[in-house]
Amino acid sequence: MTIALIGGSGFIGGVLAQKLIDQGHDIKILDLVPPQDSHASFYKKADITNPETLHESLKDVDAIIHLAAAHRDDIFPRSIYYDVNEKGTQNIIDAAQSHNIKTIIFTSTVAVYGLNSGDSKEVDTPSPFNDYGQSKLNAEQCLNRWHENTPDSTLVILRLVATFGAGNKGNVFTLINQVHTNRFLMIGNGQNAKSIAYIQNVADFIVSTLKFSPAVHLYNYADKPDLSMINMVNIIRGELGKTKSVIKVPYFIGLIGGYCFDILAKITGKTFPISSIRIKKFCANTIVNSDKLKDKTDFKPSFTLEEGLKQMIRRDFKH
Repeated sequence: MTIALIGGSGFIGGVLAQKLIDQGHDIKILDLVPPQDSHASFYKKADITNPETLHESLKDVDAIIHLAAAHRDDIFPRSIYYDVNEKGTQNIIDAAQSHNIKTIIFTSTVAVYGLNSGDSKEVDTPSPFNDYGQSKLNAEQCLNRWHENTPDSTLVILRLVATFGAGNKGNVFTLINQVHTNRFLMIGNGQNAKSIAYIQNVADFIVSTLKFSPAVHLYNYADKPDLSMINMVNIIRGELGKTKSVIKVPYFIGLIGGYCFDILAKITGKTFPISSIRIKKFCANTIVNSDKLKDKTDFKPSFTLEEGLKQMIRRDFKH
């Protein structure tokens, strides 16, 4: 198959591209910037907010894996989330229709469920708490309308949790780095649980979805069992050889600090590593239910979360 990885220069795209190549697929990496690895020869510049670049780039493509997104917490103006995540997805759909592409795999987000939403399942009513989650939900709705109008199409919507692995500079990297540099503070009691996923497992599952039959396939993806924040921190501390006690800060004090940084960001126009949203997200139970994936597919992840965390630490922090 010839597969277009839209947003393929990013973290997930890099791992996924190699797995697809290893399986004999032809790939196109469509992104605003070229990949920073050996996949540069597969790159073609494309902007999902510019329909013309998409139409040209998606010629002779059998399937689209849509990874592109505006996802940071500190994007302003907020309309950018909708321009990229919603309107950009509609542009991809329009280009797919013009080239008769019948398979789209979309990486959505568990942010569509909201904060502290319990053991969220695919049948639960979404309730996004921020513009990122709402814009991704809107993108899902665009894709569902496409499938309704193209019944013989295959649509895979993967609601992903925070995904980590070597080379990624996301939330898990930030947590490990804070522990590594002795700057970590535990906000709250650390008993809140987090559903997360290891990149190698996520990429393997995405590749497996290329064999799905025409239909809508909606799945949460999280590697189980979930880890509490304190468990995750203890795994990280153990692998890094840390022995000093963790400093703990009550939740309400941490949240006040987050609001102070929010105000400072608005005044200065700068971004800071601390914000009220990040404090809330850190202390929230962010749990999703992945029973449907386990029950309806034959996919078995190759790595546990602890193995994934240790591999990331050994690659990125133990040179």
